Amino acid sequence: MILKKVHLYLYQGAVAFFYFLFWPFLYYFSLKPDRYRHMNSVRRVWGYISSLTVGIRYKFTYEVPIDWTKTYIVAPNHTSNLDITVMSLLVKSNCCFMGKQELVDGLVTGLFFRTVDIPVNRESKMASFRAFKTAMGRLEQGITVIIFPEATIPDTYPPQLHSFKNGPFRMAIELKIPIIPVTSLNTWKVLWDNGKMHGSKPGVCDIFVHKPIETAHLTIEDADALRDQVYGIISKKLEEVK
Repeated sequence: MILKKVHLYLYQGAVAFFYFLFWPFLYYFSLKPDRYRHMNSVRRVWGYISSLTVGIRYKFTYEVPIDWTKTYIVAPNHTSNLDITVMSLLVKSNCCFMGKQELVDGLVTGLFFRTVDIPVNRESKMASFRAFKTAMGRLEQGITVIIFPEATIPDTYPPQLHSFKNGPFRMAIELKIPIIPVTSLNTWKVLWDNGKMHGSKPGVCDIFVHKPIETAHLTIEDADALRDQVYGIISKKLEEVK
């Protein structure tokens, strides 16, 4: 456990070091929405180098090849802070995250959630509605939106897949946007949550990218069924690796 704690401090140090190293570029690209694509590119490099510095790597397995010229809603399970890096590396097109409001005040997340990403105040129905309207606007602009349908990292260890919120699936159907389920198979074993309780360690995070689910033929009454379908796909994949 001492070594895992030391590794966590090294990882956090690498994240902070490379964030401040890249900050001038991130800040410049954050000034105008038409530069957000470049901001995402820097985020990918930052996340990759920060992880690689302390021996954390990522392996992606695809059920089918993904055409990143199309717009998607990406719906992954959520077990680790590393999931942000995972999704940044996965999505090769312009993208944004939806995440909790508190991230606006984070040292390394604040710049993103005041610009390219979309904060959600889940305590307010009106604020949540506005956030999803913003996300729908981004999708209509051709920007892929990444939403963790569990809405938070489960507080159980080992993590169990929690119920999914309806928002991403209603949005996918309303806009006829394909949704990509993504299963993070073992990221929590490398770093669970923020690492404060169990630390972190070097390792390979295995990520399975499922084939996109088309929604053009669905109606809003199918939102619950779509939610349950995506939940079942991710849950089944997690069961296969137990």
